[in-house]
Amino acid sequence: MLQRYDPRNADLLVNVNGQLVHRDQAGVSPFDSCVQNGDAVWEGLRLYRGGVFRLTAHLARLRRSAEALQYAAIPSDDELRAQLRATLRANDMHDGVHIRLMLTRGVKLTSGLDPRLNTRGCSVLVLAEHKPPVYDKQGLRLITALHRRPGPEVLNQNIHSANQLTSILAKLEANAAGADDALMLDTRDFVAETNATHLFFVKAGTLCTPSTRACPEGITRQAVLDLCVAHDIPHAVGDFTRDEFLNADEVFCTGTMGELAPVLELDGERLGAGAIGPLTTRLSELFRALVERECEPLLD
Repeated sequence: MLQRYDPRNADLLVNVNGQLVHRDQAGVSPFDSCVQNGDAVWEGLRLYRGGVFRLTAHLARLRRSAEALQYAAIPSDDELRAQLRATLRANDMHDGVHIRLMLTRGVKLTSGLDPRLNTRGCSVLVLAEHKPPVYDKQGLRLITALHRRPGPEVLNQNIHSANQLTSILAKLEANAAGADDALMLDTRDFVAETNATHLFFVKAGTLCTPSTRACPEGITRQAVLDLCVAHDIPHAVGDFTRDEFLNADEVFCTGTMGELAPVLELDGERLGAGAIGPLTTRLSELFRALVERECEPLLD
């Protein structure tokens, strides 16, 4: 699965600390922590007809991540909303847009790892692109990566960090195998997620998904769980093995970048009937209706 360049994005204005600059002229200081140490947190947001799905939840997750890393002078939600709004208006964007919102620890006095070298507060970066959901709704092919997701004793995965080397290494494995993405296990041999999305499977009418012990909390993942509660769909959260996914009736993945997308093959083996399953279809329809109800207006 390779994303394609959209010519509508040729002259994007990106937001760097409140300054709107052409994408080809934007710059971040080499003293910024995101450049020096990969020290940044981020959110992926999706714009639907002037509103962002569960924007408050996204901003809360961003703040939790920044606070867990002890960032100083974290911008308020109102400030972040204003920067998002300014970026979208500058690019005349209203729908079919994916936004990457990033906070970094900020600019350092001198090169180094020590957070005490950061004295200016956070840097704020906003990148909005014309981008519909990127995953093939007709079905994805996964391979199981050799690289693992670390547990909380190594790195708290609920810190939504921009340091994604583990995911990149797994994605390289998927690319080499000709697959769309990679399924990632944790260090205990349970499924965590893919290199980019959360995973669900259906067995005998029950929807199951791994816990967030070794993967980030997911806004779309939580939306699916909320739909299960609202519509009396049996569901379970816990530790699940690769074999349980291989023997499932249906498998799908979730994420802001791609919404809900079916997974039809894992390591060359067909999953379920090899076609989009009925619960995947039902939840996709319920999710579309939920987006209509829970888009928070951002533009006038």
